Amino acid sequence: MGHRAGIGQGFRAVALAIGLLALSETDAGAGELAHYSPGLLNIRDLLVPVEPGFYFAQYHYFYTADQFRDRNGNKVDSLSAGNATVDVDADVDVFAVSPLLMWVSPWQVLGARYAAYIGPGFTNTTAQASLRTQTGLGLESDESAFGFGDLFVQPLWLGWSGAHFDAALGYGFYAPTGHFENGDDDNIGLGFWTNQFQAAGAFYPNPDRTMALTLGITYELNGNQEGVDVTPGQRISLNYGISHYIPLDDGPTWMAEIGLLGFSQWEIEKDSGSDVREATNVKDQIHAVGMQLGATFLPWKASATFHYLHEYGAEARFQGDHFVLTLGKAF
Repeated sequence: MGHRAGIGQGFRAVALAIGLLALSETDAGAGELAHYSPGLLNIRDLLVPVEPGFYFAQYHYFYTADQFRDRNGNKVDSLSAGNATVDVDADVDVFAVSPLLMWVSPWQVLGARYAAYIGPGFTNTTAQASLRTQTGLGLESDESAFGFGDLFVQPLWLGWSGAHFDAALGYGFYAPTGHFENGDDDNIGLGFWTNQFQAAGAFYPNPDRTMALTLGITYELNGNQEGVDVTPGQRISLNYGISHYIPLDDGPTWMAEIGLLGFSQWEIEKDSGSDVREATNVKDQIHAVGMQLGATFLPWKASATFHYLHEYGAEARFQGDHFVLTLGKAF
């Protein structure tokens, strides 16, 4: 089932560590973060379910990173701050639980199934970032926060199906419901609205749809941040994957899923506004690949899915690993 709820607000803690890195005169710094987290999604999540009804899913998301990459993709181990050399040690952990309630209507719009859903996020974040000079001086931070994050609502989601394909178009928005105060270390929300536009498709080589090749594109258009004249740059994300269902008995009662997946995300426009720090205002990007395993118990219409993604090719941002467990139920 489709879902792209507001996990991105959990990365507010990452901004704390980035802020410490930006104290240097080097090009290590980065700009504002975004709402959409492409590492959250399962392979077939971008597509509207075929059967009308209500669907519930709960995403358990963990992200960890222990290295920061500069605008050239180089790992930042030390910075130059005045006449001192500063060693960098940065760790970021984000844990989020995001429930999702979806409705797939019996209606058709332009020949497509109409669906909508809502996804709040509950996030715990910790950021440990330290700058230690060779003489033992420097800055150190160990911050954590838990709370209700920014809310994602998708009021428009259309799905078309054929014998060997699915296609979907969607519009949603992130509302800044999570705690945000400019300069606070315990922010959970990002403090701005985001409009999100998404297109996705799947090709099924077999009529039974047990194998799917999927591709999705997501575009984010961000608003101005609260309490400061900063508008985060626009972003494009690409999700892709191949998924295969395998019957485990004659019924079948149980279906297993195996798959490979990945994503790329690019900031295509720099942050804008009079309060933007130009020295650290660079366009970032990140890429990831991984694997997915799942199991579905058909009599209950219930499923459990786990996927892991390892990031690579980071520029002007942290590089780490995503772990996601999703529990789903159709009604």
